[in-house]
Amino acid sequence: QVQLVESGGGLVQAGGSLRLSCAASGRTFSSYAMGWFRQAPGKEREFVAAISWSGGSTYYADSVKGRFTISRDNAKNTVYLQMNSLKPEDTAVYYCAAGRSHGDYEGAYEYWGQGTQVTVSS
Repeated sequence: QVQLVESGGGLVQAGGSLRLSCAASGRTFSSYAMGWFRQAPGKEREFVAAISWSGGSTYYADSVKGRFTISRDNAKNTVYLQMNSLKPEDTAVYYCAAGRSHGDYEGAYEYWGQGTQVTVSS
Protein backbone atom coordinates (compact mmCIF):
# COMPACT_ATOMS: atom_id res chain seq x y z
CA GLN A 1 0.00 0.00 0.00
CA VAL A 2 1.13 3.51 -0.83
CA GLN A 3 -0.55 6.61 0.50
CA LEU A 4 0.00 9.89 -1.31
CA VAL A 5 -0.51 13.43 -0.04
CA GLU A 6 -0.14 16.43 -2.33
CA SER A 7 0.70 19.94 -1.22
CA GLY A 8 1.84 23.24 -2.67
CA GLY A 9 -1.21 24.28 -4.61
CA GLY A 10 -2.65 27.76 -4.45
CA LEU A 11 -3.54 30.92 -6.33
CA VAL A 12 -0.95 32.48 -8.62
CA GLN A 13 -0.98 35.07 -11.38
CA ALA A 14 -0.35 34.13 -14.97
CA GLY A 15 3.36 33.87 -15.63
CA GLY A 16 4.09 32.84 -12.07
CA SER A 17 5.41 29.61 -10.61
CA LEU A 18 4.39 26.97 -8.12
CA ARG A 19 6.02 23.79 -6.89
CA LEU A 20 3.79 20.89 -6.00
CA SER A 21 4.97 18.13 -3.70
CA CYS A 22 3.63 14.64 -3.22
CA ALA A 23 4.73 12.80 -0.10
CA ALA A 24 4.39 9.04 -0.12
CA SER A 25 4.16 6.62 2.75
CA GLY A 26 5.63 3.15 2.66
CA ARG A 27 9.08 1.72 2.19
CA THR A 28 8.60 0.80 -1.46
CA PHE A 29 8.28 4.31 -2.89
CA SER A 30 11.48 3.97 -4.89
CA SER A 31 10.09 0.98 -6.75
CA TYR A 32 7.16 2.96 -8.19
CA ALA A 33 6.92 5.18 -11.19
CA MET A 34 5.15 8.43 -10.34
CA GLY A 35 2.83 10.60 -12.34
CA TRP A 36 1.00 13.89 -12.13
CA PHE A 37 -2.47 14.33 -13.60
CA ARG A 38 -4.88 17.23 -13.49
CA GLN A 39 -8.61 17.79 -13.82
CA ALA A 40 -10.12 21.11 -14.75
CA PRO A 41 -13.79 21.91 -14.03
CA GLY A 42 -16.05 20.14 -16.47
CA LYS A 43 -13.19 18.21 -18.06
CA GLU A 44 -11.76 14.75 -17.77
CA ARG A 45 -8.61 14.10 -15.82
CA GLU A 46 -5.55 14.36 -18.05
CA PHE A 47 -1.93 13.35 -17.91
CA VAL A 48 0.63 16.01 -17.06
CA ALA A 49 3.98 14.35 -16.37
CA ALA A 50 5.58 11.09 -15.26
CA ILE A 51 8.91 9.92 -13.94
CA SER A 52 10.45 6.48 -13.77
CA TRP A 53 11.27 4.79 -10.46
CA SER A 54 14.92 5.83 -10.71
CA GLY A 55 14.22 9.34 -11.94
CA GLY A 56 16.21 8.64 -15.06
CA SER A 57 13.29 9.06 -17.45
CA THR A 58 10.66 11.75 -17.57
CA TYR A 59 7.65 12.33 -19.78
CA TYR A 60 5.42 15.33 -20.33
CA ALA A 61 2.18 16.26 -21.98
CA ASP A 62 2.74 18.57 -24.92
CA SER A 63 0.75 21.29 -23.18
CA VAL A 64 3.29 21.58 -20.34
CA LYS A 65 6.54 20.61 -22.04
CA GLY A 66 9.20 23.26 -21.46
CA ARG A 67 7.27 24.82 -18.58
CA PHE A 68 6.85 22.00 -16.03
CA THR A 69 9.53 19.77 -14.53
CA ILE A 70 8.91 16.55 -12.64
CA SER A 71 11.52 15.24 -10.23
CA ARG A 72 11.75 12.89 -7.28
CA ASP A 73 13.77 12.37 -4.13
CA ASN A 74 13.59 8.73 -3.16
CA ALA A 75 15.36 9.40 0.13
CA LYS A 76 12.47 11.69 1.09
CA ASN A 77 9.72 9.60 -0.53
CA THR A 78 8.63 12.69 -2.42
CA VAL A 79 7.90 13.63 -6.00
CA TYR A 80 7.75 17.22 -7.19
CA LEU A 81 6.20 19.17 -10.01
CA GLN A 82 7.83 22.52 -10.67
CA MET A 83 5.43 24.65 -12.70
CA ASN A 84 6.72 27.79 -14.39
CA SER A 85 5.15 30.27 -16.80
CA LEU A 86 1.72 29.28 -15.56
CA LYS A 87 -1.31 30.02 -17.70
CA PRO A 88 -4.98 30.33 -16.77
CA GLU A 89 -5.62 27.08 -18.64
CA ASP A 90 -3.37 25.30 -16.12
CA THR A 91 -6.08 25.85 -13.50
CA ALA A 92 -7.11 22.44 -12.21
CA VAL A 93 -6.93 20.02 -9.33
CA TYR A 94 -3.57 18.28 -9.57
CA TYR A 95 -3.20 14.65 -8.52
CA CYS A 96 -0.13 12.55 -8.02
CA ALA A 97 -0.20 8.84 -8.63
CA ALA A 98 2.03 5.81 -8.16
CA GLY A 99 2.26 2.83 -10.44
CA ARG A 100 4.48 0.09 -11.78
CA SER A 101 4.91 1.80 -15.15
CA HIS A 102 5.26 5.45 -16.10
CA GLY A 103 2.41 5.61 -18.56
CA ASP A 104 0.43 8.63 -19.71
CA TYR A 105 -2.93 7.04 -18.87
CA GLU A 106 -4.75 6.57 -15.60
CA GLY A 107 -4.76 2.80 -15.81
CA ALA A 108 -0.98 2.71 -15.40
CA TYR A 109 -1.29 3.89 -11.80
CA GLU A 110 -2.52 2.01 -8.75
CA TYR A 111 -2.50 4.66 -6.05
CA TRP A 112 -3.79 8.22 -6.10
CA GLY A 113 -3.63 11.24 -3.85
CA GLN A 114 -6.57 13.46 -2.97
CA GLY A 115 -5.41 16.34 -5.13
CA THR A 116 -4.39 19.93 -4.63
CA GLN A 117 -6.03 22.94 -6.26
CA VAL A 118 -4.02 25.20 -8.56
CA THR A 119 -5.67 28.39 -9.73
CA VAL A 120 -3.98 30.70 -12.22
CA SER A 121 -5.51 34.15 -12.58
CA SER A 122 -5.20 36.20 -15.75
